[in-house]
Amino acid sequence: MAIEIGTEAPDFELKNQHGELVRLSDFRGDKNVVVVFYPFAFTGVCTGEVCAIQKELPRLQNDEVQVLGVSNDSPFSQRIFAEQEGLDFPLLSDFWPHGEVSRAYGVFDGTKGCAVRGTFVIDKAGVVRWSVVNGLPDARDEQEYLTALGAL
Repeated sequence: MAIEIGTEAPDFELKNQHGELVRLSDFRGDKNVVVVFYPFAFTGVCTGEVCAIQKELPRLQNDEVQVLGVSNDSPFSQRIFAEQEGLDFPLLSDFWPHGEVSRAYGVFDGTKGCAVRGTFVIDKAGVVRWSVVNGLPDARDEQEYLTALGAL
């Protein structure tokens, strides 16, 4: 079960596609964060979703908001995926310990070995203000992220 709206978001530290550590707590007090869990790089629905985020990135990511994509792929896979698709936001690897952050957010599917499609809008205080969780085959609408951010 996904973490609830109104609760403090679990902190994490994951490597991005360049091998750099990214901590959720580093944004506290400075930026709202949109954390987008997706199952696997290079798959049809996931590619469509991250490309839709990239298309809306000028409206989604700015001085007030940071977008973070998270999957259980390795940082090496994330790097090639980001380069291939021209993605300008961090893709974080929840590869090892496998799915630890996905589990903390309640979006890890243990039978499939990957995160389901969970998105969490976290405010500057580190509190989850909005979320949506879809199953593996069901794409999310990035326009909902913009609406949720506008309500902060």
